[in-house]
Amino acid sequence: MIDDRHYVTTVESQFGKLTVVATDLGLRALTWSGDSPTRVPLPDDLIDTADHPILSAACLQLAEYLERERTQFDIQFDLRGTEFQRKTWEALATIPYGDTATYGEQAKRIGRPKAVRAVGSATGRNPISIILPCHRVIGASGDLVGFAGGIETKKELLAFERSRVG
Repeated sequence: MIDDRHYVTTVESQFGKLTVVATDLGLRALTWSGDSPTRVPLPDDLIDTADHPILSAACLQLAEYLERERTQFDIQFDLRGTEFQRKTWEALATIPYGDTATYGEQAKRIGRPKAVRAVGSATGRNPISIILPCHRVIGASGDLVGFAGGIETKKELLAFERSRVG
């Protein structure tokens, strides 16, 4: 039987307070303060510690990202969702730092070009914000839409990344 303990710590950032959750298998979630508890369902009995190796690695890499020292993450994930959701979430990591992609482009990227709405729904349930960069996905018209951290935070994250690229 797999040990399913969940470890949690919080990180203060210029984008707000972030909650980082891991299991022994990998990073399970990175959520925003005020995030709906139903968006990324987690157990109630989280173990509060910053000493778990996956949490430590995730927090270090997140700090490096926030200090503009990292543009890509290298962390093992424990993604829990349908096969379609996992493909959608994994495809987020292919959007280059400082760039954006539409939901339609993401649907094509996973080989499901007609599943634009389903990709939008799965992207909205991305359990690992920032690290699996759902903030880089925009509407077909170029509008900033749907982000668990709020549209203003999405705008700030994109500006943050673009200021380093430009």
